[in-house]
Amino acid sequence: MKRLAWLKRFLPDRFVVALIGAIILASLLPVSGTAAMVYGHVTTAAIALLFFLHGAKLSRESIYAGATNWRLHICVLLATFVLFPLIGLASRPLLIGWLTPELFAGLLFLCVLPSTVQSSIAFTSVARGNIPAAVCSASLSNLLGVFITPLLAGLLISSQSASGGGSLNAVVDILLHILLPFVLGQIARRWIGEWVAAHPKLVKFVDQGSIVLVVYGAFSASVVEGLWQQTPPAALLVVVLVSTVLLALVLGVTFAIGRRYFDRADEIVLVFCGSKKSLASGIPIAQVLFAGGALGSVVLPLMVFHQIQLIVCALIARRYAVAWERDDAAAPANAPSRS
Repeated sequence: MKRLAWLKRFLPDRFVVALIGAIILASLLPVSGTAAMVYGHVTTAAIALLFFLHGAKLSRESIYAGATNWRLHICVLLATFVLFPLIGLASRPLLIGWLTPELFAGLLFLCVLPSTVQSSIAFTSVARGNIPAAVCSASLSNLLGVFITPLLAGLLISSQSASGGGSLNAVVDILLHILLPFVLGQIARRWIGEWVAAHPKLVKFVDQGSIVLVVYGAFSASVVEGLWQQTPPAALLVVVLVSTVLLALVLGVTFAIGRRYFDRADEIVLVFCGSKKSLASGIPIAQVLFAGGALGSVVLPLMVFHQIQLIVCALIARRYAVAWERDDAAAPANAPSRS
């Protein structure tokens, strides 16, 4: 049983399996024509519902509780919106001959995305870090990402790959499809907040289900446009390698800064919130910013990076937890554990 439990930690969860299944189904049976138009309206509604529920379940009190640690939050934002884009830009001379323009645009898009919320907080909890600060940092990153991500995407990504990433229309679409539902969810929280909190499985189903719907639609459009014929196998291997190196570099920087300037609980927040990228926010934003035919290629680096970050951060969180347990065991019974 212990061996099975240990092995289960390294197997993909149902969400990952569903994403892989959506890609396979889109590759074999892509939706197209009139059906694709109807499907697009369904995914738009699903995205709006996703961000409405995010607004309804996010407690203002939890944000206020961690808002005073401004040094930590600034470091997380710098890692998310400055360090990542700088690494992405610096990689251009090395990768431009290995990746298609759409895949490199996807890499840059990955670099300008906000941090995750749910998994960042979950890993912080497993690692016994500062949970209120993680809630504040991850939430602030996502709220600012609504504005910063389209702006940085318009500045960094070539107009040949993006469909007006920095245009006013794209920003308006972001506000209507993402920010407005989120604000409405916050307003409705006083009436439905308790219900949302009492049904976490339903909220999780809507959250993950909407992403699976968008992934299927995105890859369907790309398959119709010849995604797999235009993406060399070598380029896919490069995406995996680059995603791994990118994550390792950011983890190294955030770990070094966290160890030097923060206690361990805040260091954990910086490591997890500063190194992770949001699939839940990234795919809906990409759907608004990029043309349908290029969308599958653009979100491919994000999906690869997402799987790698989950596996690596799960291992790191466990190592942090073991370190806490070792310190607790070594400390006197009446003394507090080291932070």
